Amino acid sequence: MKLLLGIVFDVIGFTSYVIPGIAELTDIIWAPASAYLMTKLYKGNKGKIAAIVSFLEEVMPWLDIIPTFTLMWFFTYVFNSDKKKETIKIIEV
Repeated sequence: MKLLLGIVFDVIGFTSYVIPGIAELTDIIWAPASAYLMTKLYKGNKGKIAAIVSFLEEVMPWLDIIPTFTLMWFFTYVFNSDKKKETIKIIEV
């Protein structure tokens, strides 16, 4: 579910480029909203750091193409070494 929401939020971030000239205006609104949503999707320090990254990515020009929500999902559920360690411990037992 988080992956689906992340993709939707990334698409919302991309849509600022659909109508030329309004990208910066919509980014002013979307940047804090994306940071807030990131903290709600991912708890703890990871969520806070991801919120800062998401905010900066949306505020800075031409970085809207980075799919921050989707990358955070991959970081959390695919590349997270803690999850791999837990799986290895379960297999060893």
